[in-house]
Amino acid sequence: MSTRAANKFLPLTHLAYHVLLAIADEERHGYGIIKEVARGTDGEMELETGTLYAALKRLRDVGLIEAVPSAAIAAGSDPRRRYYGLTSLGRDVLAAESARMARLLGVAAAKRVLPHGSR
Repeated sequence: MSTRAANKFLPLTHLAYHVLLAIADEERHGYGIIKEVARGTDGEMELETGTLYAALKRLRDVGLIEAVPSAAIAAGSDPRRRYYGLTSLGRDVLAAESARMARLLGVAAAKRVLPHGSR
């Protein structure tokens, strides 16, 4: 996938970015995504289930995430849970958005906008 194709999705909304980031290291079900987003934001972002599932649908519809086949889910998990993972396009988009934000932070640091030691 080209960076150019991934860049067509940028900038991501905060919600989309955090959902993609939550499943970047492992597939998660809805509640697991909610918990991971809360953990990753130190509790500053608390997703409601309706908000999350609407976001998951949008991300699936554009091909950034996919439901993981039940055979790929660890044994002993609840079979009613649907797990989600990144597609290769989703991973490329997440990387492109992360790079875009890193460039912005570089500009903020150069302009001394960030507190000392934030970079």
